[in-house]
Amino acid sequence: MNFNTISVIGLGYIGLPTAAAFTLSRKQVIGVDINQDAVDTINRGTINLIESDLSKVVKIAVQQGLLHAVCRPQPADAFLIAVPTPLSEGYQPDISYVRTAVLSLVPVLKSGDLVILESTSPVGTTEQMAGLLAWARPDLTFPQQVGEAADINMAYCPERVLPSKAMLELIKNDRVIGGMTPRCSARAADLYRIFVEGECIITDVRTAEMCKLTENSFRDVNIAFANELSLICDQQQINIWELIALANRHPRVKILQPGPGVGGHCIAVDPWFIVAQNSVHARLIRTARQVNDDQPSWVVNKVKAAVADFLTYSGRKISTVTIACFGLAFKQDIDDLRDSPAVQVTQMISTWHCGPILVVEPNIRILPESLVGQVTLTDSDQALATADVLVMLVDHRQFLALKPSSIAQRWIIDTKGVWR
Repeated sequence: MNFNTISVIGLGYIGLPTAAAFTLSRKQVIGVDINQDAVDTINRGTINLIESDLSKVVKIAVQQGLLHAVCRPQPADAFLIAVPTPLSEGYQPDISYVRTAVLSLVPVLKSGDLVILESTSPVGTTEQMAGLLAWARPDLTFPQQVGEAADINMAYCPERVLPSKAMLELIKNDRVIGGMTPRCSARAADLYRIFVEGECIITDVRTAEMCKLTENSFRDVNIAFANELSLICDQQQINIWELIALANRHPRVKILQPGPGVGGHCIAVDPWFIVAQNSVHARLIRTARQVNDDQPSWVVNKVKAAVADFLTYSGRKISTVTIACFGLAFKQDIDDLRDSPAVQVTQMISTWHCGPILVVEPNIRILPESLVGQVTLTDSDQALATADVLVMLVDHRQFLALKPSSIAQRWIIDTKGVWR
């Protein structure tokens, strides 16, 4: 069966680029999002994301009638679910958005449809959603009931993209595809081959779910090693950046760079999914998460020490001390502030510092709600001209381009090695 109409549920950082990628092959795409503002924005041919090439593709797709957005699902041949899966209290996975998205398909499902879950999910989620649909649509058959003869095919296929380069990576990267049956996998692979130039690699549904969690947990553990090493080097008065550069000259050593913590909706979240389902055995993964979660507090303590030292040196009152934080995004050269350790550090500083706090974030125009009234958004020139203490939190290319001669401050906390 051909996929003439494809529906993408959730038009965020993953869903919208995926929808746009299908339109490059002249496919009709229906984007679904519960946010009316997001729907209206897309239907005007515009976007609210900083993503290379995405704005142009969306504009052309809307103009040519290949992409339109709605708030409720409409009939299609394939449905891809790309909605958030945050953490609830106690670091437990919250799949309520997935459940809501799946149930929204109930009125429009028909025999022959393909349903793919892309949202990062605990192992077993796709099978749970298949069971939910089977309960809601007893007139249709599903893979867990009749295997290859099912009316509805279901699969799990995690995305692997780098923020700001989503379109390129969606097309070029390999894709792991886990169907509930071989036919489910084959149909899902056929769908992705519409735009994916990388290899479509077939596995079972549970392995595919675990694969995404494993990839991000692996990265989290390696970042935790670098962050823990930075604490040790600080205590031992060793330059962490020089140490890592020297150690990485070993042909089988590749230590990552430390920072103020780990952010974003993947690396900072996904390892907890494994811990939640494997609390006894996931000891290293849990510890790595705790190391990275503790990093912002360590950075703030360094800022407090720098302010105290400045006060001793200058004899001024703390209310007159200006702190400038460079960067709010969770990684360089993007506008995504989700679970950002830079935001967390800035918030923590604002809770105890009674003097001016400046923030330099070239990729946003409006402060997040949590910082409104607490800090002032400004540019690099103003921050360098007026701040007493500098806190480097994100290595944006604009910060890397600053001339050393423009930085006169003595009190600097550089969590990214930009001014080393």
